[in-house]
Amino acid sequence: MTSLPDSTTTRMSALDDARQQLADAAMHLELPDGTFQMLSYPRRELTVSVPLRLDNGDVRLFVGHRVQHNFSRGPAKGGLRYAPSVDIEEVRALAMWMTWKCALANLPYGGAKGGITIQPRDYSRTELERLTRRYASEIFPIIGPERDIPAPDVGTDENTMAWIMDTYSVASGYTVPGVVTGKPLQLGGSQGRASATSRGVTHVALAALERVGIEQRGARVAVQGMGKVGRDTARFLAASGLRVVAVSDQFGAVQNASGLDVEALCRHLDSTGSVVAAPGSDALERDDLLELDVDLLVPAALEGAIHEGNVDRIRARVIVEGANGPTTTQADRVLNERGILVVPDILANAGGVIVSYFEWVQSNQTYWWSADEVEARLQARILSAWNEVVRLAAERRLSLRAAAMVLAVGRVAQAHELRGLYP
Repeated sequence: MTSLPDSTTTRMSALDDARQQLADAAMHLELPDGTFQMLSYPRRELTVSVPLRLDNGDVRLFVGHRVQHNFSRGPAKGGLRYAPSVDIEEVRALAMWMTWKCALANLPYGGAKGGITIQPRDYSRTELERLTRRYASEIFPIIGPERDIPAPDVGTDENTMAWIMDTYSVASGYTVPGVVTGKPLQLGGSQGRASATSRGVTHVALAALERVGIEQRGARVAVQGMGKVGRDTARFLAASGLRVVAVSDQFGAVQNASGLDVEALCRHLDSTGSVVAAPGSDALERDDLLELDVDLLVPAALEGAIHEGNVDRIRARVIVEGANGPTTTQADRVLNERGILVVPDILANAGGVIVSYFEWVQSNQTYWWSADEVEARLQARILSAWNEVVRLAAERRLSLRAAAMVLAVGRVAQAHELRGLYP
């Protein structure tokens, strides 16, 4: 029923992984093949040329994408990524995962994702602004508060969203704060949005440790990636009494078996641009962090970090996926067979899109909530999703990933069925 194209490479791509996860859920749900095929491919995608005038006057051409995977439950929602690795297949996979993430959190959205193939640190702020505004003008026809709402992702931030909002608003003739989320507070952003993904990861991680009977205080944690998600996750876990024993970034990794001083490490990161040589730490090979003997591992970098080449050396008792797609399909099966609890990305890192939804609601109502209100609503919604996934996993004897996918795909498939096929 749910046949997939053969992969031409030894390791499955992110898109292969995303489609295989869908195929597994479709089998459990006994979806018709037509429904499976519709869910396997994006509803709409746009690839654009993005010419950039550099500060020295030269012109350089970049390629940008915006993929809208699904609209059945509402407008598309998803981040905008600036990274050298961006290609159309990666964006398709990330858009699909966003569909499931929104459905699992019961948000009235479908999934989308965007990206430009660029190394942002090689360009000035003014160059990145011109790049962003040109990209926004190219995708203008398919975005909007009722069509597709971008948000920050790898390599982008609240300034990027401000530029998109302004570009869209100028072209529309009036201010449209709801066209993006993750905006600066002064432009209608939400309290708590910047750290929302990390707070969600923390809430779910603490629940997962409790589920497997690991005492929260003093539990050993390793965090891969000290960017938007990993940095605040390390801070929040340390503040909750856990012992962060290792962290890594793209330049290297550090460790301290007695526990790192996370706040001092963050100050070092701010001043040097890396965690390498942080005070009170010992050097560690970057990829070795994943294989440490810890209670909790948080992969919060890019997709495919845990794969068939290293999965047999993973020793963490609990893995909470802060990044999108950090575990390949083959590796996930091995971890499940070994009894390692894996909290999937579409649940673990849903805090960002949950608070993006809150921001969208606030922007549309022009009424803003306090930080405490946002945090309470985030905690309630993500733990509700956690409890639903745990309950279904126990009822059907599924892994948490399989249970999360069955819930999410089932909700989207039901929306397809209720809306019907037009014409």
